[in-house]
Amino acid sequence: MNTLGAWELPEELRMLRESTRQFMTRDVRPVEDTLPHDAFKMPPEKLAPLQEKAKSLGLWCIRTPGEYGGADLNLLGQAVIGEEAARCKMGAYIPACGAFGRDPPNVIFLGTQQQIDTYAIPTIEGHRKPFVAISEPSGGSDPARAIRTRAVRKGDRYVINGTKIWITDAGNCDWGILFARTGEMGDRGGISCFIVDSNTPGISFKRIPVIRAYSPYEVHFENAEIPVENRIGEEGQGFQVAEKWLVEGRIPYAAGVLGVAQLALEMAIEWVKERETFGAKLASRQSIQFMVADSEMELQAARLLVYQAAWAGDLGNDMKVPASIAKVTATETAGRVVDRCVQMFGGLGVAQEMPLERWFRELRVKRIGEGPSEVQRVVVARSLLGHAARSGR
Repeated sequence: MNTLGAWELPEELRMLRESTRQFMTRDVRPVEDTLPHDAFKMPPEKLAPLQEKAKSLGLWCIRTPGEYGGADLNLLGQAVIGEEAARCKMGAYIPACGAFGRDPPNVIFLGTQQQIDTYAIPTIEGHRKPFVAISEPSGGSDPARAIRTRAVRKGDRYVINGTKIWITDAGNCDWGILFARTGEMGDRGGISCFIVDSNTPGISFKRIPVIRAYSPYEVHFENAEIPVENRIGEEGQGFQVAEKWLVEGRIPYAAGVLGVAQLALEMAIEWVKERETFGAKLASRQSIQFMVADSEMELQAARLLVYQAAWAGDLGNDMKVPASIAKVTATETAGRVVDRCVQMFGGLGVAQEMPLERWFRELRVKRIGEGPSEVQRVVVARSLLGHAARSGR
């Protein structure tokens, strides 16, 4: 339904939302339907025409500044388009199945012009793919304190040793953003940000099978040397760079899962209106009506929280807490909604004939990625309880 009542989006975003939805319905999903159930890549010959159309619609690299060829959408725009772009079988993993291109990690735009020209521009043009390596086996919930991968400067190079884990698509990428320790353990000021080339000697990748179709990777560094000019910003300032990027990234992340859940609900509504059991339509059963009503109410509430967080960021306000609230609410809501939709479809809901069971698996992961629900709740609680939440007294 996507009904927002008295409050509505700016006209230009409503228009962009509608053109995105039409593009997904008429162009992307028919092509995606020709692919295997658990496909997470679209063949180049099928993807290229979609990408050309996305560029003509102004939907190329939605998070990338316009001066570098991106759509340059603000956070509210990213939320609106992120939700629509997830309305496909591949869901929130790859917006529009890759038709919108691949944004380079925005931290690259804090780097030098040479870094932007060498890494960001080829990525925007579709020639290179990046990864971001933050989480480690020692714990990913508080990366600034848990990071043990160390970068030691030796002359004009840094020598990297350590291991990153749960790194999305790393084994298929050409370059990455690495956060490594250059200072003391536990020091938030002791983290630095680096660009690494995937083919650097001493860097290796290991696939980690998980419950969803596509796998993250373990990235191991053993005396891998990178030049000093590959550092982004000053030494020891990596956490400040990472935190802003992570907080802002929760907006399209949260919006994407809502797009998946909204599409699942629309499918379930059409199903229960037609499906008969014991001589009556499923839609006439109160238990089904409550599942539909609860799902729609929760989706509308979650969507508005995502929009509120995005709006706060666009106004230049501190959005850390609103982004945490939006991320938890959206991911947990989406999981409940898709679970209800599976139940409404019955046996068909868990069959690979439908995308629901795939979405069910992938949405379970979304409650962990980009900071698990428990960590986001800590952020919210500490904002309310202050020092008392930290001292344990």
